[in-house]
Order: sequence, then C-alpha cells, then structure tokens
Amino acid sequence: MHIDSFQVLADPTRRHVVDALSRGERQVNDLVAEIGIHQSGVSRHLRILNEAGFVSVRADGQRRLYALKPDRFREIDDWLAKYRSLWEARLDRFGAALEARRQKPEQTKEKE
Repeated sequence: MHIDSFQVLADPTRRHVVDALSRGERQVNDLVAEIGIHQSGVSRHLRILNEAGFVSVRADGQRRLYALKPDRFREIDDWLAKYRSLWEARLDRFGAALEARRQKPEQTKEKE
C-alpha cells in the first residue's frame, strides 16, 4: 500500500516525531517525554510513519528503537527539486533588486 508522503507529514505531531528522530534512534518513551503526548499516541504516529516508509524499527533486547529511513525523504526532495529552480530564480531577482536599491543611494551621494 502506497501512502501519500505529504498526507503523512501533514500532521504536526508526526512532523515533531520526525524532528525528534532526526537526532538519531529513539525509544518510544524518549519520544513521549520530548513530544508530550501519551505513549499510545506516539506509538500510533510511529506506526503510520513506519507503514509509510519514513521510519524503521529494530529490536534491541526488550527495547524497540525507531530511526528515520532516508529513501522517502529523498523521494520528497526529488519531487521538490523540480520546483526549487522557480524559487531560486525569484530569490536571485529579489537579491538583485535589493542590491540595486542599496546602491542607488550611494550613486546619488557620488553625484553630489
């Protein structure tokens, strides 16, 4: 079953879980303490992230350690890359306009 990446990451709590996991493997209880919701809620979000391919889980004795899987994030980055050039071009034009505006008062002073 393919789950839409953007729908999965649209939930702010799941994004918070992803942010916490970006710092390395974590146990559910570590995430509960950081995120501030009940263990059942964190487990539910981890299950969704796992099913969507964003998170992996591995057993370490009695513990279950969760970590991010890079592939789904690469898919999002690849998709965004098509649109990144639009923003970069706009930011370049904006930067050039700011630079021209900054130089305009200097040019006025030089003429005086």
